[in-house]
Amino acid sequence: MQQDKIVVGLDIGTTKICALVGRKNEFGKLEILGMGKAVSEGVSRGIVLNIDKTVDAIKRAIRQAEEQSGISIGVVNVGIAGQHIKSLQHNGSITRNSHDTIGPDDVNRLTQDMYRLVTQPGSQIIHVMPQDYKVDYEEGIADPVGYEGVRLEGNFHIITAQSTAINNINKCVTKAGLEIADLILEPLASSMSILSEEEKEAGVALIDIGGGTTDLAVFKDGIIRHAAVLPFGGNIITQDIKTGCNVAPGQAEQLKVKFGKAIAEEASDYEIVSIPGLPNRPPKEVSLKNLAYIIEARMSEIMELVYAEIYRMGLHDKLSAGIVLTGGGSQLQNLEQLTEYITGLDTRIGYPNQHLGKSRIEAVKSPMYATTVGLVLSGYHSLDERNQSRAPYEQEAQVLAPAYYAPQAAPVAPAHVETRAVVPAVAAAAPAAVPAKPKEPGAASRFFKDIISRTKGLLIDDYDDKSY
Repeated sequence: MQQDKIVVGLDIGTTKICALVGRKNEFGKLEILGMGKAVSEGVSRGIVLNIDKTVDAIKRAIRQAEEQSGISIGVVNVGIAGQHIKSLQHNGSITRNSHDTIGPDDVNRLTQDMYRLVTQPGSQIIHVMPQDYKVDYEEGIADPVGYEGVRLEGNFHIITAQSTAINNINKCVTKAGLEIADLILEPLASSMSILSEEEKEAGVALIDIGGGTTDLAVFKDGIIRHAAVLPFGGNIITQDIKTGCNVAPGQAEQLKVKFGKAIAEEASDYEIVSIPGLPNRPPKEVSLKNLAYIIEARMSEIMELVYAEIYRMGLHDKLSAGIVLTGGGSQLQNLEQLTEYITGLDTRIGYPNQHLGKSRIEAVKSPMYATTVGLVLSGYHSLDERNQSRAPYEQEAQVLAPAYYAPQAAPVAPAHVETRAVVPAVAAAAPAAVPAKPKEPGAASRFFKDIISRTKGLLIDDYDDKSY
C-alpha cells in the first residue's frame, strides 16, 4: 500500500536547503515524518556554485530530517530550476511492423528516442514531455494506446539543463552520502502541492517567489501551457532595503519580514522602527513608509515581468482562476492586492495544505515549503507508472525517490538503488517496493499523466541575470 512507502524530497534553494520525509496515511493524505533545513550559502540564483558549502548544508538538513523521522535516508528526489533551463519543440515518429493495436511499449519507444537527440554542447536532456500524437493520418490524439496504425508520431517538448549545473547537484548529493533518483522541474513540483484540479482546468498561473528566482507555471484545461524562470526573488528586495535604508543585511531581512508591506499607501506616515546601530553608534531609525516604498517598487517590477510573460503567450484572458502566489516571498503583506492591481486577475496565497494530513510539524504548511512538499507528492503520483514500467526490487525498508512523470533516462538517475531505512517501532517494516482588467504590461486525468500526454506548450525562458 502507498502508506507503506516513504518519499524524501530535497530542495536545494538559494536561501535554504530543505529535506522532507513523507508517507501517505490511510486516508491518502501526506504525513510529514521529518523535516530538516539549513542555510544555503553555496547556491546563487538556483545554481550550485560552492560545492563544499552546499554539501555541508545538505548534510545538516538530512541529519535533522533523520533525527525527526527515525529513518536513515539514502535516496532523495531533487528539484531543479535556474536560468540555464531551456526548452525546444521536436517531432518524432516510429514505423511499426503491423496494424496491430498500439501499446504502451510503442509509446515508450517513441519517447525514449527523444532522449537520443543531439543537444547544444554543455547541455543535457532532463525531461521529454509529449504534447499530442498522430496515428497514420489521425491528428490531435492525447493518448494513442489502443489505436490501430503503422506510423506513430508525436510532438514533444524537451527540457534541457546545463550539464555543469546537473553535475554540481549530483556531486553535492553524492558527497553528502546520498543518491539522486530524479530531477524534477521545480515549478511543476510546486504546482503539485498548491493547485487544485479545478483551478488547472479553469486556467491559473502559479507564481512561486523564492529567494533567488521567481518561477511561473500556467495551466489551462488541466494542461501546463507555459513556464518561465525569472532571475529575481526575495533576496533582491533585501538588497534594496540594505542599500536604501543603509542597514546591515541581517537587519534588512528582518525589516522586510516583520514590517514590510508591498503597498506603500498601507503604511503609516508616522511609524518608525529603531534598530541597533553599529558598536559605539546610536540606534538607527527607519521609516516604515520609506521601507514600503522600497518594497513596492521592486515587487511591482517583478510582477510586471511575470505578467509580461503571461501576456506574451496570450494567456492573460484565459485565467478564470486567476493567480496563485506561493514561496517565501508571497508572505509579504498586501502582495495579493498589489498583484491584482498590476494584473487585473484574482489572486490568492497558496498553502500546501490540501494534500497534508495531521502532522506535528506545522511549519511545513507555510508557502515557503511548497516546492519541497511537491517533490514528496510527486513520488506517489509516479508509483503507478513505475509499477507498470519497472520490475520491483527488494529492500528491507525504503526511502522512495520517485521518477518524473514520463519514462526517462535522466543522466543522474541510478538504474537500481538499494537503501536501508531504520523505521521507528510504531511503523511496520516497509515491503519490497518499486523505485519509485487585462491591460498592457508596464516595462496528466492524473496530474502527471496529463502533463506527459496532454502538455501543449511548456516554455522555459532564459534570462541573463538571476539575482533576487
